[in-house]
Amino acid sequence: MSFVEFDGISKSFGHAVAVESLDVSIERGEFFSLLGPSGCGKSTTLRMLAGFVRPSTGRIRVHGRDITDLPPEARDIGIVFQNYAIFPHMSVFDNIAFGLVERRMPKAEIRRKVEAALEQVGMAGYGDRYERELSGGQKQRVALARVLVIEPEILLLDEPLSALDRKMREEMKFWIKNIQKSVGITTIYVTHDQSEALTMSDRIAVMEHGRVLQIGTPVEIYEQPASRFIAEFIGDSNMLEAEIAAVNGAGCQVDLDGARVPARLPEGQVLSRGAAVHLLLRPEMIRLAPAASGETPKLAGRIEDEVYQGSLRRYRVRAGRHDILVEVPNRPELGRLSPGDPVELYWSEESSVVVP
Repeated sequence: MSFVEFDGISKSFGHAVAVESLDVSIERGEFFSLLGPSGCGKSTTLRMLAGFVRPSTGRIRVHGRDITDLPPEARDIGIVFQNYAIFPHMSVFDNIAFGLVERRMPKAEIRRKVEAALEQVGMAGYGDRYERELSGGQKQRVALARVLVIEPEILLLDEPLSALDRKMREEMKFWIKNIQKSVGITTIYVTHDQSEALTMSDRIAVMEHGRVLQIGTPVEIYEQPASRFIAEFIGDSNMLEAEIAAVNGAGCQVDLDGARVPARLPEGQVLSRGAAVHLLLRPEMIRLAPAASGETPKLAGRIEDEVYQGSLRRYRVRAGRHDILVEVPNRPELGRLSPGDPVELYWSEESSVVVP
């Protein structure tokens, strides 16, 4: 039995459908992300689990118990919102102690639990500070400690990193994942940021227009997307129009501008010769070489643009009717290509996948 189950969940606000026919199962201790663009229904799904929004249809179960009709305070669920909601008139200690005070816990026990929570989130000694004295990352740690101290069964995180700058987001991604692993709490994380989901999750559910399009591990979602939308939403991608020329088990040959190139078939998909498809190529999976390198390239083209990004150089290559993005590590031994240079493109069969 799964720990959290959404069974046929739908939610409509008037004529607007926010979530439709949601069937998702989450295991105990799992870090599960709901990923999708704004308005896809991920936050509504989170709020239905928390009890702030009632489903129009379907049932929600936790460890086999139906909680659909329970009020939020009876669900043993903690939630951290995007804005942290730290009380500015209270000290860090009193913010974290708030839930324990509401439960009428003895003062000595409250102090012990709060100090342990501060230690757990790396903020020992910060109990006397106030919100105005904290950085964005410290505020987030306080908000998380306030939830963890009440020891809920489930932790919900609703875009908790969106208010932080890029460097702080990178640091907090790993910090949150490490805390989650050490506590072992079942965590459901809502985000529109693909990097966050790929870095932190055990599994990801990709949503669009209120529906779940695919559920899988980060590797499965990135390397075997079930649709063009997922392929383009998760990271950078090249989607090249092609046609199935031959099928051989889990592999195939596609006709790409008159050239036959090998590719993988998506799991569970049955495609026949002549089917119109897209060939998915991730920019970092393509190798560039100057023209006439002596090898047989998959495609030949010409550099159109170059963008310097510190550790990377990104090239736009015109190959036949396709504009192809290529990402190359910025290392001296790899040489330098410039706009106008003729080039050859190489990739392996394992790094290209057909998308219906």
